Formats: sequence, C-alpha cells, structure tokens
Amino acid sequence: MRLVVDFTRCRGHGICTVLFAERAELDEWGFPVIDPADLDSAPLVRRARRAVVACPRGALSVETSEPR
Repeated sequence: MRLVVDFTRCRGHGICTVLFAERAELDEWGFPVIDPADLDSAPLVRRARRAVVACPRGALSVETSEPR
C-alpha cells in the first residue's frame, strides 16, 4: 500500500503533511511531496488513512501496490 496524491484536486492545504509527517512534506510551492515507499506497518497505514479522510479536497488515496 502507498499514499497517492491527485494533483488535479490538491490545493496545497498541507493537512496531509501535518497528519503524516513521516512520509509527506511540502515542496517550495506548498504542495505535498509524498514518499512513494510502501506503507509497511499497520501504524503507517492508519496514519495515511487518517490523512486521506482529513483532506478537504479529497486529493489523497491509499492504493494497493502493484507487484512488479
């Protein structure tokens, strides 16, 4: 699983970076940069899902990682 941003919906509120600081930070324009690494623990998945629910634009989702 991984956290993904839909930049067509994101407006740079930054709530995701507050709620999921372990894997999200803001770029120089105030938009999130999400670490693409797998969410490899239950606590990370819970915090990522909390950020998804809190996003005011619905720009975040937790997706299942595709095997390569």
